Amino acid sequence: MTNTHPGTSKADHPVAYLTDVEGIWEKLASFCRDNPNLYLNAGGRLVVRPGATFVYGGDAIDRGPDGLRVVRTLLEAKHHQPSQVVLLAGNRDINKLRLVRELKGHPLARTPADVRNAPRPVLLRWILENTMGARGAFEFRRAELDRTGGPVSEEDVVTSFLEDLGPGGLLRDYLTACQLAHRIGNTLFVHGGVHERSLEVVPARGRVEGVDAWTEALNHWYREQLSAFREGHLDKDGTPAWEPLIAYQAPTPGERINTASVVYGRMADTRNHPGLPSPALIATLARSGIHRVVVGHTPSGDCPSLLREEAFELILADNSYGRVEGASRLFLRDDSVYVEGQVKLDEGRLEQVRFQLALGDTSVPIGRQLLDTGHLVKGPLSSGDWLLFRALPQFRIEQLPAAVSALAERALGPARAAAQQQA
Repeated sequence: MTNTHPGTSKADHPVAYLTDVEGIWEKLASFCRDNPNLYLNAGGRLVVRPGATFVYGGDAIDRGPDGLRVVRTLLEAKHHQPSQVVLLAGNRDINKLRLVRELKGHPLARTPADVRNAPRPVLLRWILENTMGARGAFEFRRAELDRTGGPVSEEDVVTSFLEDLGPGGLLRDYLTACQLAHRIGNTLFVHGGVHERSLEVVPARGRVEGVDAWTEALNHWYREQLSAFREGHLDKDGTPAWEPLIAYQAPTPGERINTASVVYGRMADTRNHPGLPSPALIATLARSGIHRVVVGHTPSGDCPSLLREEAFELILADNSYGRVEGASRLFLRDDSVYVEGQVKLDEGRLEQVRFQLALGDTSVPIGRQLLDTGHLVKGPLSSGDWLLFRALPQFRIEQLPAAVSALAERALGPARAAAQQQA
C-alpha cells in the first residue's frame, strides 16, 4: 500500500512504539535492549537506527524515581534526530503546567483550607496525590535530586518542579517538543483515544474535516496554548490563557474520561476493558486512509491489547500498572504489527508473548473476544497456549492461559461493546 498523505510513510518503514514509562527507567532501558530499531549508546543517549522512527506515546513522569532522567533522554533524542523521534504529550506531562499558578497563590477551589495555608511542600504533595493521580511523585523527585550529591530539602523539591516549568526548564522544553497527534502511514497515534467528540474536532475552532488537516490544526492549537503559558498570558478576568489545554488533558468533571480529548479519552469501558470504536468512527478514519489507532494511557495488563475487525486495528500499549518490571515492545509497519512482552499469569507463572500479524489476517484469533466471557485473545504464549485478558471491577485484571483446542470450541466476535458504552 502506498500513501501520499502528508506525514505518511511506506509500508516497509519500521516504527518502534513505547508509552507510559512514568519515570521508571527500567521500562525505557528494557525497551531499548536488543531492539532492532533503536538503542542506548555508551553515553546513555537514545539513538534511532537509520530508516526507523521512534514514537513515544506520552506520560514520561510521576510513578518512578527517574522522571528527570527519562524526560532528558527523550528530549535529547528528539533534538538529535528530530525527523525520527515523535513525542506525544500525555496528561501526566501536561498537567504539571498547573503548578506554576497553584503553588504561587492560586490553588484549586477544592483545596482544603489547611492545605492552602500550609507550607509549599504540603500543598505540592496534596496536589500531586489528590488531583494528579501521582501518589509518591514528591518523594520520587526528592530521591532523584538526592542522587545528584547534595542534601535535598522539601523546599528544594518544590523549587525543582517550578524550575522544570520556567525558562530553560526541562519539562517546559519537553512539552514544547511534544505534540498531541501524529500520523505515520495508515496509523494514527494519540495518547488516550479517539471518540466521536474528539476526532476531527479542535478546541475553540470546532470541526476540521480530514484526519491530516485535523492533526495539523490540533497540534497548532497545542503550540498556541504552550506559547500562552510561556508568555504568561492571562484573559481579562485573570484566567490563564492556557486553561483550555489544562481542561483538555483532564477528565470531564465527575467522570474518569473525557471523550472530547485525545489525551484523556479512553478506548475502554469503566473497568478499563478495551473495546473497538464505533463503526461510524472507523469509517471516518478509513476515509482518510487510517486503518490503525495506537494509544497508551489506559492500563491493559502486561502486554499490548490488539483489537481487530476486518481491516481496522486498535492497539492499547500502556506500560503502567503491570505485573512485570520491563516494557513490552511494539513494532509497526503499514501492513503488519509485531508484539513482544513478558506476562505474569494469574497462577503466578511468567510467560512470553511474541507474534507478528499482518493487517487483515483473520486466520488467527488474536484481537477477538470470547462472546461468553468477554475475554480478549491477546496472543500466543511461549507454552503454546493462548493468552486471555479481561479487566475486572475495582481495576483488577485476569491473565489466563487457554489451550488451542479449548479456544477453537468457543465463539469469538469483535471487542466492540466496551468502547460503545462510552461513545
